[in-house]
Amino acid sequence: MITTEHASPIGALTLAADETGLRHIVFPSGSSAFQAPPDWQETTHGFDQVRRELDEYFAGTRQHFTVKLAPQGTPFQLSVWQALQQINYADTCSYGDIAQRIGKPKASRAVGAANGANPLPIIVPCHRVIGSGGKLTGFGGGLPTKAWLLSHERGEGQLFAFTNP
Repeated sequence: MITTEHASPIGALTLAADETGLRHIVFPSGSSAFQAPPDWQETTHGFDQVRRELDEYFAGTRQHFTVKLAPQGTPFQLSVWQALQQINYADTCSYGDIAQRIGKPKASRAVGAANGANPLPIIVPCHRVIGSGGKLTGFGGGLPTKAWLLSHERGEGQLFAFTNP
């Protein structure tokens, strides 16, 4: 696995890939933050496309990503992550909505767990999933990051600065 850091308005993102594609985007804080294992090789090569697409996203000029993804998960997780990619830019939906989309209407909690295990946040937009009552719920990068991403997509990102908790 090769890895690099990428500066963003929400902090330095750790990107990890192998020959099959991008495998991880890791936030600098929140419950999914972690240190890269020692066997991951740090490099600046091989990440040009994902860096460009993330920069365009943060600049507000990209709504869809084309970088090759290679997430690893169970068949259920993969189906949830595929459904997440169908949520339109700046839109939100509930865990129940995703459960309906994948044909498992009673699996809202399992969808929440799969959403939380998403290894490719931002590109696989798990931040667009909110509670059924419209409240922001758990997010691997922390709720301030989730709020910032949603605000950014709605064109409100300039209204407040992101600060790492």
